[in-house]
Parts: sequence; structure tokens; C-alpha cells
Amino acid sequence: MKRAIITSPALAPAALTELKDWLGITVASEDAALTIQLRAALESCEAFTGIMPLESECEEVLPVCGDWMRLEASPVSAITGVQAIPAQGPRTALAVTDYALDFAADGSGRVRVFNPGLAQRIAVRFTAGLAASWSALPDGMRHGVIRLAAQQYRQREGDNASQLPPAAVAALWRPWRRMRLT
Repeated sequence: MKRAIITSPALAPAALTELKDWLGITVASEDAALTIQLRAALESCEAFTGIMPLESECEEVLPVCGDWMRLEASPVSAITGVQAIPAQGPRTALAVTDYALDFAADGSGRVRVFNPGLAQRIAVRFTAGLAASWSALPDGMRHGVIRLAAQQYRQREGDNASQLPPAAVAALWRPWRRMRLT
């Protein structure tokens, strides 16, 4: 994936509380390990569904071309800037008249450059994610993240690698899964 996360989503304390309740953990000594498992489960959710669960500020670097270029991450809620990246020298902001933006019904964002100047690539900054906060995630998706994080936490010291995601989690995430033919 060509995407870089500029600002990671803030993981609400409610997410950690839900996971600790699921596991029956009452002490704070495991909070760091559980938070790591939650973040990994969110990444697995994105890999399985094809959509970012929680809103993040992202950047994708794309080659300059006159055609529409689709951003990899979705759903895109805002495209906040497009910068020209020349072979040498600093990045510069492209003028609004030098490019066009498009948002599709499926949540994807696209960019088309009309006048790249000396740029060989462009950097597109945008906000993508299904929900602005943990509590705004759909229940099935949120529960799947909790179940996967709990399973990975329980198996953290074992040598047996299990299928990711497990069937119960995949069933919870399947309604949001996006498939693309290439």
C-alpha cells in the first residue's frame, strides 16, 4: 500500500475497557500490551475489509499522469491538499486549478492532475476512515476487533499461528468487505 498515516486515530479508552471486560482483566499492568493488540486488530480489519475503520489523516504518493488516479485508502471523507514532488528540490503545493478531485459513492477518492509543472510525483493528503471515533464504529466491526485482539492476546506466547481473521471475526466483518477485480 502506498499510503502513509500522518495522524493515527486516537484509540478511545472505551476500546481498551471493552477488551479488558471481554478478557476479564481488571489490572492496568496489561494496558500497553492490550493497546498494541487493539491496533493490530484494527490493521487486520482494514486488510480484510478494504476500508479503514477509524478516521486518520493520510498521505499517498502517486505518479503524475493525466488520468484519474484512485486513492488506495477508503472511505475518503476529505482531500486536504495536493503537493508536487519534483525530481530535485522541495515539495510545493499545486494550485487548485492544476488538479481535480472526485469522490465516488463507494467512498473512494480520486485525483487528476492537469498541470504538474516539474513534478514527477504528487503527494495527496486526505482524511479516510469509516467512523470518527471508536463508539461510532458499527457494532459488528467493533466486536470483531475486540474478539481478534482478545484471541491474539491469549495466543501471544504460543507458537501456533492461527488463521487471521478467525471465522467468527470474518463473519462479523464480512458485511463491510470490499472486493475489487484487478
